[in-house]
Amino acid sequence: MTDTVVLQVAGRPVARYVPRPELPARLSPRPCLHPVTTLAGTVVTELTPADHTHHLGVGVAVPDVEGFNFWGGRTFVRDQGPTELDNHGTQRHTAFQLCDPHGFEEELRWVAAGSELLRERRAVAATELTDTAWALDFTFSLTNVTDSPLSIGSPATNGRPGAAYGGYFWRARKEAAAPDAFTAEGEGEPAVHSRSADWLALAGTDWTLVFAGATEDTRRDPWFVRTAEYPGVGSSLAPTERLPILPGETVVRRVVTVVADGRLARDEAATLARKAVSP
Repeated sequence: MTDTVVLQVAGRPVARYVPRPELPARLSPRPCLHPVTTLAGTVVTELTPADHTHHLGVGVAVPDVEGFNFWGGRTFVRDQGPTELDNHGTQRHTAFQLCDPHGFEEELRWVAAGSELLRERRAVAATELTDTAWALDFTFSLTNVTDSPLSIGSPATNGRPGAAYGGYFWRARKEAAAPDAFTAEGEGEPAVHSRSADWLALAGTDWTLVFAGATEDTRRDPWFVRTAEYPGVGSSLAPTERLPILPGETVVRRVVTVVADGRLARDEAATLARKAVSP
């Protein structure tokens, strides 16, 4: 892996971004952030873990763009289930418009079967919140660059209930015990999965991640949450129906993630989430 970018907060390295990962096609190669750490240095991401080798730290992953897999691994096929298909796309880094230790702006091409389907503009920034917490501000804009309508789907729209993953995704650190997941209204995976919430927290042994939607569309997307099988949180671009993108049209989402040392209480998580997304 080459051409890495190291993000810093308060003079400390907190994340490494790999724009050109050298990975097999089956993993749907795509730029990713790993490792991401707390300010105290605790790693809170995983890259190609044994349980799901196509999970790549933090990034944007979509299992179905007009039938092409930009998530990695098997593809869920209606009435057939998870199936190995030769349908994997690649997110190709084109250029950085801005790049420094505090963040970057990047252009990417989403390519499958030799054709560019989407062009992405990605903006990422790392900012200090407190002495023990910082925020990763992640915006992605997907533009249909073809002459035909495209649509984004998920295993849920293809017949697998409860599996509406696709969009921003954070593969968290796996520990001996499963992390706790909670929002302002609910606690536990069954209570928060597939539901919309202004913020959602994932708390491990000595760390907490707080995910907050920073635009109206992003807040409307339900959260995809896993704690028991593996620790991961993402957004759901296509929770119940496919998301259409007309030629020249752009879909924009912005998620701000608080990365904190220690296990935050509900009121602490809410306070940091509000601070992270405030202008």
